[in-house]
Amino acid sequence: MAAEKEATSPYPLVPANGYIRSDQESAVTADPAELKTKRRMRCLFYVTVFAVFQVIVITVFALTVMKIKSPKFRVRSASFSDFEVGNGTSPSFNLDMDVKFRVKNTNFGHFNYEDGIVEFKYRGTRIGQVNVYEARARARSTRKVADSLKLTSNGLSANSQSQLASDISSGIIPITSASKLDGKIHLMKVIKKKKSARMNCTMEIVLATQSVQNIVCK
Repeated sequence: MAAEKEATSPYPLVPANGYIRSDQESAVTADPAELKTKRRMRCLFYVTVFAVFQVIVITVFALTVMKIKSPKFRVRSASFSDFEVGNGTSPSFNLDMDVKFRVKNTNFGHFNYEDGIVEFKYRGTRIGQVNVYEARARARSTRKVADSLKLTSNGLSANSQSQLASDISSGIIPITSASKLDGKIHLMKVIKKKKSARMNCTMEIVLATQSVQNIVCK
């Protein structure tokens, strides 16, 4: 009778020691290989995430800090301290020009450049030049340079003189400026790479206002 009551009892039998293992503990005890596999998968996941993060950091570093570009050399502005221009009958000019340049360095290392010369031309003929002396453009900054020079039409050919007469009559004298500053980009005190800052600008001398306008640099 006692055996029948025990078999039909609605409550599960309690072990002699009174401790019941949970399903999780039973699974761990029953399958240690599965637990080891889960740990390995977790470690593999962390390693993969770390590797992807490292690749992203290295890629961003290579595309920003380590990417070296050529600095830019431009004419910022210009004005005249002396302004003498002839007319359509007697075309000529003698101008004292104060000009401001800029050397823009977008790299994460400074740019040491050597001496250079900026030539100003009227329709292909040189009408003046100015020296730019060696200096340093700091990392991610713009170095400003100012100087003065004389622009004169004394060396123009007969054909250029004829064109100048037409330009004076129109009220605008077109001129260009060109230069090249050779130097090196110094990055992290280890990397040194040769780069050149080039200038190729066009501008207009407006006779009515005795000013330089429409400065366009490439």
